[in-house]
Amino acid sequence: MHRTAAAVAHGPTAREAPGAGRVVVLGNEKGGTGKSTTAMHLIVALLREGKSVASVDLDGHQGTLTRYIENRRKFVEGEGRRLRLPEHRRITGRETAATGLPGATGQAEADALIDRLAATHDHVVLDCPGTDNPLARHAISRADILITPINDSFVDLDLLARIGGTPPRVLGPSVYSQTVWEGRQRRAMSGGRPIDWIVLRNRLSPLESRNKKNVGAVLEQLAARIGFRWLDGFHERVIFRQLFLQGLTVLDLREEGAGVALNMSHVAARQEIRRLADAVLGRDTVPVAAAARAEDAEPSLAGL
Repeated sequence: MHRTAAAVAHGPTAREAPGAGRVVVLGNEKGGTGKSTTAMHLIVALLREGKSVASVDLDGHQGTLTRYIENRRKFVEGEGRRLRLPEHRRITGRETAATGLPGATGQAEADALIDRLAATHDHVVLDCPGTDNPLARHAISRADILITPINDSFVDLDLLARIGGTPPRVLGPSVYSQTVWEGRQRRAMSGGRPIDWIVLRNRLSPLESRNKKNVGAVLEQLAARIGFRWLDGFHERVIFRQLFLQGLTVLDLREEGAGVALNMSHVAARQEIRRLADAVLGRDTVPVAAAARAEDAEPSLAGL
């Protein structure tokens, strides 16, 4: 299931010119939402579509995506398999003396790298740290597509909006919505295309519950008000954690040496990945109502 915000009157567009690769950013200030797992599965899905893909790990501290890709490279070398790999880079960013966070030098380094990779690849996938820092905020302004994975709970939704009452309702914008709005403004001022923001519901329970329905209802309200489309993402599955050490994804389970027998749960997981890839590639055609662009309105004034 997915929804498209009425305020988002745009989706993925064709590359404007040769060398204008699309930048896909995985971002959320909260850790533990599956950003790196989502990034890796999306990278492999795009590679299997025949796309040229580069990846950039902006999480200088944990570097989960970097280790995932290193594990994949070791599997390829150890098993003699011809699995697809992205061109991968990692940026830590130079720390400023005042804050210990990546400063302008790190942002300039990231810009130069993104520009170079976008000139030679169809997609550049950036994995941001699960925290608020200048480099992660700057990455949002570089996004053609911003994917924000969230756990299916009101704890995670609190980053997007303040929610309260019974039944739950939106009371006002929250910190990450403000961060995205600022990124949209910077991008608009630099002449960039509007950001296509996708909120991905991860760690879904297979069971229906009141909480699950309430989260879906609030997402429906938020999507139209602050300008994103949301997708049902990945269900809670052991297989996603199991494959990390080999650097594999659920799309690789038919490869010899994977050591996992394909079952119906894995087939369903593969469909979840393909649904996300379809959204990124613009193959999920959903009618969009005419409305003011979310980029043009401050979150506090965008119906919240």
